[in-house]
Amino acid sequence: MGSFILRLFSNSLALYIAYLLVPGLVINNGLTGFVVAGLFLGLLNLTVKPILKFISAPIIILTLGIFGLIINAIILWLVSYALDFVIIQTWSALIWSTIIVTIANMIIGGTSKALVSS
Repeated sequence: MGSFILRLFSNSLALYIAYLLVPGLVINNGLTGFVVAGLFLGLLNLTVKPILKFISAPIIILTLGIFGLIINAIILWLVSYALDFVIIQTWSALIWSTIIVTIANMIIGGTSKALVSS
């Protein structure tokens, strides 16, 4: 349960960082919007992402993992499609938001795992 709450916090913080840095990403409803979007992103990462990774495993291997960013972009687009208050205005905003959310989650996740293990 603590791991899920940490993921929720990590996704919400990553979306907030992307919101600050990417002009085409709009998340309304304030803090509640970030928490709900982070929760939904976490649920999609838990359910849909493994299926997409399994289906596209050969492509991921051939591209040395770069196709994983495309999968992350699809997941982020699904968040924008499902939630009215998350708006991604352009393709470049989707790409940059995906990169920032991925990097932020890697940093936050790595830091939290290091803190928990020590």
